[in-house]
Parts: sequence; C-alpha cells; structure tokens
Amino acid sequence: MTGSRLLVAVSSPWASQKLSMPIVELAKRLEAEALIAHVARPQNEDEDDSDAKQRGEETLKLLTDPLRNAGVKADAIMLFSDDVPKAILNTANARDCTMIVMGLTSKSMWKRLVNGDIPKHIQRTSNLPVLLCPATWTGVI
Repeated sequence: MTGSRLLVAVSSPWASQKLSMPIVELAKRLEAEALIAHVARPQNEDEDDSDAKQRGEETLKLLTDPLRNAGVKADAIMLFSDDVPKAILNTANARDCTMIVMGLTSKSMWKRLVNGDIPKHIQRTSNLPVLLCPATWTGVI
C-alpha cells in the first residue's frame, strides 16, 4: 500500500462524473490509492434492490475507470446498508483509509432535515479528515 488511501464516497452517476478529474489529480498528487464506495439502496418506493444495484455499478464504474486509466490504483466497493454514514465510516476504517472524500448534492435544507444529512454526520463522527466537494464547485483540489 502507498502512504495514502482515499475513500471516495459517491451517491450517483452524476457525482462520479463530476468528481472524476479532481479525484484523479488529487490521488496523483498524494500518490494515493483510491477506494470508490457506493451505498446501494432504493431511492423511492418504485425502485427495488436490483435497480439500486444497477445504478450503483454504473456509479462506481464512472469513477473507477478514469482513475485506473490515469494510472491510479483504484478499487470499487458496493455497500448495502440503511445506515449510509455508518457503512462509509466502517469501510474507511476497515480498509485503512487516510481520508474520506465526498461530493455534496444540491439537496434542500428541508430534505436534509427529513432524510438526514449524511455528509454532516460523517464529518462530525469520523476520526479521519473529510473533504466535501460542493455540488456547484468546479476546479482542482
């Protein structure tokens, strides 16, 4: 293992596409490995587990492939849990990650109050540094 291992938690194909180049550049600068994680769970009552799994596989591939193509050692892991923050934190600790990177969605404050604020929970309870990338952000880390 290299000195650094990033756990990059992504929630959607859109997030994977948006974060791909900044994560490639960050991993290269840190000479870090990347573990791309997605917690698969149905997003509404019309969606079943197989739909969530298919969306998760696409989400992971859209970020893992650019990392590998750039020469960054990258692995993908699909997690299944109703407790997203716990799944991400447990995985980061079990896989000896040195940082958690997450993209923020443009959810309204109301939706965060109703559904829970996953990034905030992870940031408050993690024993690792957490880098949050706002939905409207573009650029290099």
